Amino acid sequence: MGEYRVEASAIIDAPVERVYGIVADYRSGHPRILPPKYFTGLEVEQGGVGEGTVIRFGMKVLGQSRTMHAAVTEPEPGRVLVETAPDGSVVTTFTADPVDGGRTRMTFSTVGRTPSGIMGRVEAWLTARMLPRIYRDELAQLAEVAEGHG
Repeated sequence: MGEYRVEASAIIDAPVERVYGIVADYRSGHPRILPPKYFTGLEVEQGGVGEGTVIRFGMKVLGQSRTMHAAVTEPEPGRVLVETAPDGSVVTTFTADPVDGGRTRMTFSTVGRTPSGIMGRVEAWLTARMLPRIYRDELAQLAEVAEGHG
């Protein structure tokens, strides 16, 4: 089985509570930060804010569309939020850390498993190349929303 790890961070000119609150609110906050170029909707199946939320969302990358599911946990409420695929094959962690001047360092980190063999290696390679670009766009949208521009 192959594995990939991807991480991207940005400093956002807004307090941790605001930034984290947007990410943890899957009904109205989180949908506003998803770049439509890559995401096709976000549906809340259960809950809606933080721990206990279950979501379904579409992704379109390299001409392929796929529907993903995830359950949300909060190992550190107000700081760390985790989305986990039902089979555990993809785990994405959102971490909000305060920095000087009331700003926030927001980090998106994903660890994923791919099938064995050549196709799994190709999928891991492509994902590791595409996710940073997607995360940069998503972090830019998060900054716009959190800073009151979007």
